[in-house]
Amino acid sequence: MDWGTDLWDQNDVIDKHTQSGLDLLERYIKFVKERTEIEQNYAKQLRNLTKKYSKRGSKDEQDCKFSNHASFQEILNELNDYAGQRELIAENMMAKICDKLNKDLQDLKQERKTHLSDAKKAQQNLESSFKHLESIKKRFAKEWAEADKATQQAEKIESEANVTKSDVDKAKNNALARTRAAEDCRNNYAAELQKYNKEQNNFYYTEIPLIFNKLQDMEERRIRQLAEGYCLFSDIEKNVLSIISKCLEGIAAAGTKIDEKKDSKLLIEQHKSGFERPADVEFEDYSHGVKPSNSESSLNPLKGRKHKIFKKHKITLAEKHMPPPAEDFSHLPPEQRKKKLQAKIEDITKELTKEQDQSEALDKMRGVYEQNPQMGDAQSLEPQITQTNQNIGRLRGELAKYETWLSEAVGVEDSLHTTNNNSQFGGTATQNSLGNVYTEFDDEFEDVESPVGQCTALYTFKGNSAGTISINEGEQLSVMEQDKGDGWMRVLRANGEEGYIPTSYVRVTP
Repeated sequence: MDWGTDLWDQNDVIDKHTQSGLDLLERYIKFVKERTEIEQNYAKQLRNLTKKYSKRGSKDEQDCKFSNHASFQEILNELNDYAGQRELIAENMMAKICDKLNKDLQDLKQERKTHLSDAKKAQQNLESSFKHLESIKKRFAKEWAEADKATQQAEKIESEANVTKSDVDKAKNNALARTRAAEDCRNNYAAELQKYNKEQNNFYYTEIPLIFNKLQDMEERRIRQLAEGYCLFSDIEKNVLSIISKCLEGIAAAGTKIDEKKDSKLLIEQHKSGFERPADVEFEDYSHGVKPSNSESSLNPLKGRKHKIFKKHKITLAEKHMPPPAEDFSHLPPEQRKKKLQAKIEDITKELTKEQDQSEALDKMRGVYEQNPQMGDAQSLEPQITQTNQNIGRLRGELAKYETWLSEAVGVEDSLHTTNNNSQFGGTATQNSLGNVYTEFDDEFEDVESPVGQCTALYTFKGNSAGTISINEGEQLSVMEQDKGDGWMRVLRANGEEGYIPTSYVRVTP
């Protein structure tokens, strides 16, 4: 079944129907466009939400070490990825549905306009032919009436008795001429009628069916394109469901990663002071003539302690004039000192890595400039390279210094634990154990050895710990023992001093 055969006389119906189809296509395009705007706004709000609740700053980074804080950060990251998938849905809908169907809509509008214009032109041609046929028909009717009238007039004149023969011949010749003219009009009318019928047959059986069939093909293509757009509306979202599912699974996994026991242990490790609990308050026997103590804490020892533990400490005038905290954090309890030193080493390591990356980048840039002078002057980078190298040297020195202090803090803490344990269980250990932190260094100096190499000091190092020695920048040293992977090497000075120094402070001479 086709429109050209069954709807040959329904031009207005086809016109309205095809226009209604194009209107529907345009409405669907607008519908999808508004859907993409909703998705984009939703994604934008999700991103703003995750940004609002994301951790920032050193304190937040410290909190993220706890599993419940870290899991919430993972949830925010997964939600941010989820927002990205909503943006992807909007982008694909706009590109694969709106943009494509909008182009198809413009092509269909132009095609429909062309087909309807062809149909209208064919209709106008047929109507013009019909008008021309009507005019020839009227002329034929007029000529035939005039010929019939002339014939009757000639017969009337011939029947009259007083009419001359010349008048009769004249009337007959006029009637004959009129009759011949009428016959010519009749023949012309017959020819035009045959021509019109042929044009009309071609119009209704060839031209109009062909145009209507083209309009039918156009309409079916529009329907198929719209159907594909409907399917894409679902498929585009289905394509990202697997990733969205992974985001949701990641959110669920973040919840299962939380370990409350581990968080509690981490809090203890971060804030444990390392001090022992206060000893029992001694009994003061006033019955033997002991004078009462004026100390409030002797009467109510817990009152002062509660005040110190749970209330905010007020800085006194004497405390304001106290010397600033020591650089090696030796003013802190052992456990807190170790934590502070570890944090400081982490910060210095990050800064050192950053400076090293910058140094590598500058070296590469200098190489590029040397090979391609038109891109830049290699000499202009020298001040930056020099400054970066100085920063690297300074940071390495600081890193070695804090690593030395950390090793001291670890040794002191171990010694304190040993002393406390021996005291608790009746051991005979003494306070001299604190001086044996680096005894392993001293034991290794007993045997006389030959140097295994030479090195030059790059920086000045103050050996304040047992087993270490001080060196000066540029000093020539004999290597007695290579670095075993712990960052230290044993050297011999020209004055006979022997001890450990940081490996990073010297350059081994080949």
